[in-house]
Amino acid sequence: MSTHQVTTVIGLEVHVQLKTKTKLFCGCSTEFGAPPNTQVCPVCLGLPGALPVINEAAIDLAIRTGLAINCSIPEMTKWDRKQYFYPDLPKGYQISQFDLPICADGCLEIVDPADDESTRHIGIIRAHLEEDAGKSMHDEVAGKSDTRIDLNRCGTPLLEIVSQPDLRSPAEVREYLTQLKLILMHLDVSDCEMQEGSLRVDANVNLHIETDGKKIATPIVEVKNMNSFRAVERALEYEIERQYIDWEADGLTIDDRAKTTRGWDDSKERTFVQREKEESADYRYFPDPDLLPIRIPAERIEQARLTLGELPQATINRLQGQYGLKTYDANVIVNQGPAMIAYFERATEVSGDAKRSSSWIQQDVMRTLKEQDTTIDAFAVSSEQLGGLLKRVSAGEIDNARARDVFAYMLEHNVTVEEAMKSLGIEKVDSSELDALCQELLDANPQVVADVQGGKVQAIGALIGQAKKKNPNANPGKVRETLLRLIQS
Repeated sequence: MSTHQVTTVIGLEVHVQLKTKTKLFCGCSTEFGAPPNTQVCPVCLGLPGALPVINEAAIDLAIRTGLAINCSIPEMTKWDRKQYFYPDLPKGYQISQFDLPICADGCLEIVDPADDESTRHIGIIRAHLEEDAGKSMHDEVAGKSDTRIDLNRCGTPLLEIVSQPDLRSPAEVREYLTQLKLILMHLDVSDCEMQEGSLRVDANVNLHIETDGKKIATPIVEVKNMNSFRAVERALEYEIERQYIDWEADGLTIDDRAKTTRGWDDSKERTFVQREKEESADYRYFPDPDLLPIRIPAERIEQARLTLGELPQATINRLQGQYGLKTYDANVIVNQGPAMIAYFERATEVSGDAKRSSSWIQQDVMRTLKEQDTTIDAFAVSSEQLGGLLKRVSAGEIDNARARDVFAYMLEHNVTVEEAMKSLGIEKVDSSELDALCQELLDANPQVVADVQGGKVQAIGALIGQAKKKNPNANPGKVRETLLRLIQS
């Protein structure tokens, strides 16, 4: 990009919608997809005289999340009013937290994308609770119709997780977001559906450039409107390049221009100016007079800590150590959530073959889940059934191809392994029967015997195919072993 020494500096603000049944300060539902303006009341509409009441479940979810990302939880936290105008913010202010957030001074360890043997320590400044605003729906095609406003989302509980500016590349940002989402879903504090607005990312980025023996910083830009982790990565790649080109052209630094907000246009793959960014003084924070501060006893924090269980990175490490899985395979299973982890471990316990269980889950089980649009909890083939099937494969009673026939039959007819095998006419071939079959083939094919004895072991393949025709239940691997044994004896 340049002949100068350039360091990219990125900090993230991640807004997480907490998985509560009702809103942060009222009893309205948070369910997604309801008709516009049907999940509202005087409190979330900001009508005169309506008073907020704190949702205790949101407090508990915030504490659990904070503990999982290594934050300290204060003895007391409070609520503040953040003043600003949005067309879809009925009160004209947002109830948030300013100087006493519920979680502070945390960190997240991520794998360094530039060196998968190393980790990076990403500091977390704070995680604070706040209510969401509504949603403005613009005519983005013609640009001429009215803007419509849906206030269903007003008052939905958000946890805003603010990182230190410790991230140094778009790849690191994606890894950080992936690990954070994994923790949030593992704890079941959010569904993290970006397309539904329950996980939103704003990225603050600028460049530190060494030039003429000194270090300068470009103006900070906050990038918004990114609807996927890939979009975040692409937006930052574009913005880093744009900032450097602009600096080469005008030489402006952080001292010359205020922080600005830019949106990301995914179709055009570029950022565009939205507005000059406000600072904390512009919001005129003050303590909310309708809400008392919250005291959080140490016992409550410790009780929350006990509910965390094994966190995702620890599970990944354990699956590698306990079952000998590769890092990639352990990551795939853990990324599917606690239910899939339990499914894998039970299937492995029954089958006695972790690697085969992992392979089948990643290929057959996960593909079927996607095709059927279902979850592992509702999957037709239980972990015990899959483990039983794979145990037969490992023992050589059935080959992979026939096992997949059994798997498909179990899915379609909701039967056991034994019932499926019986219905498909699949039976175990005992050793004496297999010996007789193989000897018959060798007697009928003396040229193959001669070729194998002459060093052309691949010639045995023709007999394996013949064995399958004579007895479909014959395991190709066992047939091969038996043929070679008989030839060499």
